[in-house]
Amino acid sequence: MSELSSDLGSGHAAAGDASLRVRAAKVIPGGMYGHLNAALHGEKYPQFFVRAEGARQWDADGKEYVDLMCSWGPMIVGHRNPRVEAAAAAQQATGDCLNGPGPVMVELAELLVDLIPSADWAMFSKNGTDATTQALMVARAATGRTKVLVAHGSYHGADPWCTPGLSGVTPNQRADTIEFTYNDLASAEAAAAQAEGDVAAILVTPFKHDSFEDQELAEADFARGIRALADRLGAALVIDDVRAGWRLDLRGSWEPLGVRPDLTAWSKAMANGFPIAAVTGADALRGAAQTLYSTGSFWFSATAMAAATATIEILREEDGVALMHRAGTRLREGLAAQAASHGFVVKQTGPVQVPWLSFEGDETLEKAMHWAGACLDEGVFLHAWHNWFLSAAHTDAEIDRALQGTDAAFAKLRAAFGAD
Repeated sequence: MSELSSDLGSGHAAAGDASLRVRAAKVIPGGMYGHLNAALHGEKYPQFFVRAEGARQWDADGKEYVDLMCSWGPMIVGHRNPRVEAAAAAQQATGDCLNGPGPVMVELAELLVDLIPSADWAMFSKNGTDATTQALMVARAATGRTKVLVAHGSYHGADPWCTPGLSGVTPNQRADTIEFTYNDLASAEAAAAQAEGDVAAILVTPFKHDSFEDQELAEADFARGIRALADRLGAALVIDDVRAGWRLDLRGSWEPLGVRPDLTAWSKAMANGFPIAAVTGADALRGAAQTLYSTGSFWFSATAMAAATATIEILREEDGVALMHRAGTRLREGLAAQAASHGFVVKQTGPVQVPWLSFEGDETLEKAMHWAGACLDEGVFLHAWHNWFLSAAHTDAEIDRALQGTDAAFAKLRAAFGAD
């Protein structure tokens, strides 16, 4: 499928996906859990992967894919990007998890403050959930209030206060969350009234990217209205840029709308796959941030910080956002032409860098699941009910190879369902 070697190494070749699933079922609850659980995605999805390079991944059976999920978002400058890997290796060679952070922590914080107009300071952790939770803690410490307003269906992490599942969660852990409807300012106003003056924060994603639904860009009036509402309430506006961050605008995803948050949560693509998250904030909240006891054994490890610094520098120097926009536009135009030629009515939503495709009238996702499975057969890894991700490593050639696979998948879908 490509000129890249598909040699998986003797250790991996002996353990295929099916055998790994059998072994995993004995020692891991359910065999797998969370958003990477292949059982949630469809019968054709592999569970285990062994290698990645650029815009490609190989599963445990040796099958190669053009990766349009970017490992569900973290990969942004290409799997195993040489410059990122070199920066991480150089730091690892001198020390990673030490008795205190390395100098690179200061360097990374300086880089974020220099790059992001709404950032006067930065704090680091490991996952997006860490960052959204930490931002909410800062808001509560600053305001002395308890309630947080969030859009219905938005994903902000997997802690009890925000996880979409309720197993193991008590009602009290959700009592301080009030929901509104995304892009509906009147709904947000009503949610604020329900809080009766006790709003610590309004937490919002830069666009609506709920699973199983068409994505929805933020309307400028909504974004500006949310900023004004937070100001009127004396609450913190928190942008959850965990999923979209670094792909839409390096300065922050609402910067083009002229809206700057008080706090921003970052993670996912920040270090091209190395585990790190951050909260950036305004000077007015610096004192509150200093009062937190929020920490973790591995939060200050230096290797991921070195990888993040290299990743952000690459994106800035090479205009990574423009590269991703080019790739996403090429993909979107190609998919639109293919769908029309095969007789399907599709909807492509969200920013082109974070795309998703749905089929008209496909409420049960039957067509989408069949098409996504056919794409897997053709060596293209995307998803039926979760948004996809583009990276700076998705060259024209990679997008064209992906489009070869999606075109064949449309043909298979037409054979199975007929045209619309």
